[in-house]
Amino acid sequence: MIDLKGKVAVIFGLANKRSIAYGIAQKFAEAGATLVLSYQSERLRKESEQLIEDLGQTGTAKAYQCDVANDAEIDALFAQIKDTFGTIHSVVHAVAFAPPAAIHNDFLLTTRDDFRIAHDISAYSLIAVARGAAPLMEAGGSILTLTYYGADKVFPNYNVMGVAKAALEATVRYLAASLGPRGIRVNAISAGPIKTLAARGIGDFSKILDAVTERAPLKRNVDQSEIGGAALFLASDLASGITGEITFVDCGYNITGL
Repeated sequence: MIDLKGKVAVIFGLANKRSIAYGIAQKFAEAGATLVLSYQSERLRKESEQLIEDLGQTGTAKAYQCDVANDAEIDALFAQIKDTFGTIHSVVHAVAFAPPAAIHNDFLLTTRDDFRIAHDISAYSLIAVARGAAPLMEAGGSILTLTYYGADKVFPNYNVMGVAKAALEATVRYLAASLGPRGIRVNAISAGPIKTLAARGIGDFSKILDAVTERAPLKRNVDQSEIGGAALFLASDLASGITGEITFVDCGYNITGL
C-alpha cells in the first residue's frame, strides 16, 4: 500500500465530484496525504470547502483561491502554502480551458485570441505553477498533469484543445529536463474519456465513449478511481525513476488501429 502520510499535495482544478481531479484527490487522501485545493474564484470557495469535507480532510486540508491565468495569484497561493505547510511534495495540474467557439467551430476558424487563451490556460499554466511550486519542493517530488489522446490524433469537436494538449505534453518533457536536477519529476496521465463537466462541451462526446467501449482491449471506459490510482503511483516513491512520460490510462484504446 502506498503511504503518503506527512506529504502535502496541491491540487489545481478539482471542480466537483465528477471531475478527474476528484478521483485523484480521493486516492491521495486515502493514502494519508494532506491536501491543498485551489479554486479559481470566490464563487467556488464554498464548493471547495465542501469537497474537503467530503474527502474526510476537515481540519487538515486547506482551500485557497488561485486563477492560474494570473501570476500574482499563483505567487500569493504558494506564499500562503509556504506559511502554512512549509513544504510540498506533489502538485496535480488538472486545468484546461478553451473558449466554446474554438471547440464547436471548424478548426480552420480558430481565432488568434481563442488560440492564445487555450494555450495560456491549458499549457502555459503548468509552467507557471511549476515555477511557483519548485522552491517549496526542497526534497524533490512529483508534478503531474492531465492530457488526452486528442494531442496525438484528431478527434471530432476537440479542435484547438487537441493542439493545446500537444503543447502541454511537450511542456511536460521540457519541465522534466529543467526540474530533474532538483529531484522533481514531471509526468502526465493521458486519461480515457470520462463524463466530466468539461466533457459536456465536446460535441458528440457519447460517440467517443462508445468507440472506446467497442475498440479498447478491455472493452470498457476508465473511471475516476483508475486514473486516481495511476496518479497515486506516479506521485509515490515507487515511480522515483519515471519523469517526462505520458502514461495512458484508457483501457488500452490508444494501442488500437481498426
